[in-house]
Amino acid sequence: MLRMEDINQHGVVIQTQVNYLPDQSDESGNRFVFSYTITITNLGQSSAKLISRHWIITDANNHVQEVRGQGVVGEQPLLKPNQSFEYTSGTVLTTQVGTMRGSYQMQADDGKQFDVEIPQFVLSVPRVLH
Repeated sequence: MLRMEDINQHGVVIQTQVNYLPDQSDESGNRFVFSYTITITNLGQSSAKLISRHWIITDANNHVQEVRGQGVVGEQPLLKPNQSFEYTSGTVLTTQVGTMRGSYQMQADDGKQFDVEIPQFVLSVPRVLH
């Protein structure tokens, strides 16, 4: 369910879903692979283009990895009002639990750029966190 506090001042909403991928992981080798699906929805009054991304990935040992890049999955989607864009990507941790958070840099129709915060979400092997 969408809460009003989930909608930023530009009307862009970020929703996340995480899956642990045991078939790509090697638990004895401390390799834990996760996929995450992000849905970006523009509830604002004008179009917004996703220019770049910034991720902060933290494992259970407080090892921080920062990732910056153009667009997402090779695209810089333009979201018109009431449009959504969904993509799936992945990350690898050396611990069973970690977190991701970050931001998308967007550009409005008028050329002004703004950041959209990606709220922190948890990456966890099933049955590790209760």
